[in-house]
Formats: sequence, C-alpha cells, structure tokens
Amino acid sequence: MHKGTPFAVAAACLLAACSRVPGESPDARALRVHRDALVLDTHADTTPRFQDPDFDFAARHDESDVRIDLPRAREGGLDVQFWSIYVGKVDGDGRAIREALERIDAVWELARRHPDDVVVATDVAGIRRGVAEGKFVSLMGMEGGHMIENKLSVLRDFYRLGVRYMTLTHSFHIDWADSAGMNATPLPPSHGGLTPFGVEVVHEMNRLGMMVDVSHVSDGTFWDALKASQAPVIASHSSCRAIYDHPRNLSDDMLRALAAKGGVVMINYYPGYTDPVAAPKIADWFARHGPEFTALREKYAGDLRGMAQAMRAIAAADPVPRGSLDALLDHFDHALRVAGEDHVGLGSDFDGVASFPIGLGDASQLPNLTKGLLARGWSEEVVRKVLGENLLRTMREVELVAERLRSQPAAPPTPR
Repeated sequence: MHKGTPFAVAAACLLAACSRVPGESPDARALRVHRDALVLDTHADTTPRFQDPDFDFAARHDESDVRIDLPRAREGGLDVQFWSIYVGKVDGDGRAIREALERIDAVWELARRHPDDVVVATDVAGIRRGVAEGKFVSLMGMEGGHMIENKLSVLRDFYRLGVRYMTLTHSFHIDWADSAGMNATPLPPSHGGLTPFGVEVVHEMNRLGMMVDVSHVSDGTFWDALKASQAPVIASHSSCRAIYDHPRNLSDDMLRALAAKGGVVMINYYPGYTDPVAAPKIADWFARHGPEFTALREKYAGDLRGMAQAMRAIAAADPVPRGSLDALLDHFDHALRVAGEDHVGLGSDFDGVASFPIGLGDASQLPNLTKGLLARGWSEEVVRKVLGENLLRTMREVELVAERLRSQPAAPPTPR
C-alpha cells in the first residue's frame, strides 16, 4: 500500500511500471486504464436541468451550460453518476418535500426518455448490471436532511423512490444537525452535532440501506454520525483540510476515522475548497458580484432556469477564476496516504459550483484525472479503486448491514 514512505513509494512505482504495456505513452496508458475501469461519481447538481423541457441530455452542450451530458459522459468514460436531489432552505410545511419529489421524478424521467442509454439503479448489483449492458447508470443522493421535514416516514419514502444516500445537512443548520456552512469560517454551533432525533435518522438510514453522507456537516455532526452509524459512512464531495484549510474539508483525524469505519471520502473538484492559490481569487470574485447575485435572487425567485442564465451571463463577461489540476491531485495524494487506497473516490460537484480546475472542466476530461494519478506513481489497481470500486465496496457493505438489521425483530414505531 502506498503510504508515503520511500520504500512504499518505490514499491508502488515498480508495480506501476510492471503493469505498463511496452512502448505505451502516458496518454494511451491513462486512457486504457480509464476505459477498463468502472468510473463512478457521487455528486453532480445537473438535476434541475432535467426538469427543463427544452434540455436534451443526449445533445452535447458547452461547459458554460452544463458540465455533464450523455456525449461528454461517454467521451470521458463516466459510467455511473449520483445526481444530487437538492432543494434550498424553503418555508412552508411540505414545500421541501414537494420540490424534492419533482427532482426525483426528473431523474426517473431522464431514464424513461432515453431507455436505450440511461438506467436508474438502486443497488450495487443494478449498477454493475447497467454498466455491463452499456447504459449510463443514474442514482440519487439527497443533499440535505431538511428535505425530510423531521419525518422518518418521508425518509423511508425517499428511499423507496430510489435515494441511496443523504447528506445530513447542506450549508445551514437544521432542527436535528449542525452544518459547517459554506465559508472559510464555520457556522457557530446550534446543537453541537446531532440531536437525539438526528441519531434516530442515522439509525433508520442504516436499517434502510441508505448511505450516511457527512459532506457539509459540522465537525460535531461528523463525529456524532460516525459514532451513531452501524454502517460505513461516506463524504460524497469533500477534500482534505491539510492541503487547504476549509470547514468543508476533512481533517486527517476525520479521514482516518472515516476509513476505519469502512467509508470513502469522495474528493471535491471545486478550487474554492481545494486550491490555495485560486480560492482567494474566487472569494474576491464572489465579493465583487455579491450585490448582483442578491438582486438576481429577488428577480428570479422560483425561476431556476432564468437565474442560471443570468448567472452564466455574468460569468461569461467576467470569468470565475479556475484552479490547477495539480492542486486537486494533491488532495487525492493526501487522502490516499492518510485514509488509504481503499477509501478515496470521485465527488466532482459538477454543475454545483462556479469553477473547476483547468483540464477538468467537465465530464469529458475525466481521463486527465486518471493520467495525473498514474503520473504520481499510483498503481493501476489503486487508480481503478479510486475511479469507482471503493464506493461500490462501501455501498455493498451498507446494503449488508441493512439486510442484517432488517432481519432483527422490528422496534415499536416512533411517532413523528
């Protein structure tokens, strides 16, 4: 295992050299490994576009429009995508649930409209079957526990509709869990982590077989979730605090604990969280355009399409600063050394953030990531694990825990 010691690094490089095809160029090797691997990403926010009747997933789009469509997924070797089911902080009893249901329906409708190319999977067996059939495999993750509106019954219904992970919070505190927020300074705690009901939510997720996701949560919620969960836990789109100190990233202690639980950290590509050089420039860009965004939110309240078009126009006139692929690869390196080769994966955040590294701007450029990992001495076996196998192993372990828990006598229902 590549742990960073001189002997281990030399051994890993020797193993990598032995797996090369004689005379194969780095580009050809990366493409061979990438095409041979099952490539899986746990977080993209393209989902609202599926609700747009004019959006064609089968057509190739510019990256200023969307980062993932079917042609670019095929070109980039992306086999499996977890689509984010996200609804912002909304008022009104049932409103978050209703809007989440519309997002979920849009994912199922995407597959219905493209039956020869797209399939929705709900378990590891279904993922492997869909990939073997040459389909683009879609799954869903809820991005924020506020969407269950404090009801375990709603959590169960989301699971029945195909949701296979839930991020416990988004960028704001909820009634039963604290968030890390979105900025460089973490939010002041509200609960100190999970409330007793938050622990119940984790337990019910374990019983259902829904992966517990600790991206976006506060440090207190992270540790409480790891303690409460009987199954491995994932971070669907987080990076390493040791490389760039941001509350959205995980400390080394967190990486080790997540790995010890059998989980996976899926590295986020956003330079605002990963790149020490680009992040301050991105923060300045948002500060400069802050008043414009406030006005747009008021003007386009409830009109996601109009809001997105207006924001793209601003970015076209004044491009958001981008980061470097090397800075992102530093996070993969660090996570592989600290958490281990079985506990790192891909969590792009495509279509969810404003900027991406040069050379990794959309799904078509994913082979560049594989090339970078190989160039840094990681073996083809390790790279294949990172590209998808690690998450599948963890997801299967979550399924097995759920099978065991469901075989036990049922506890009395908790009224909610």
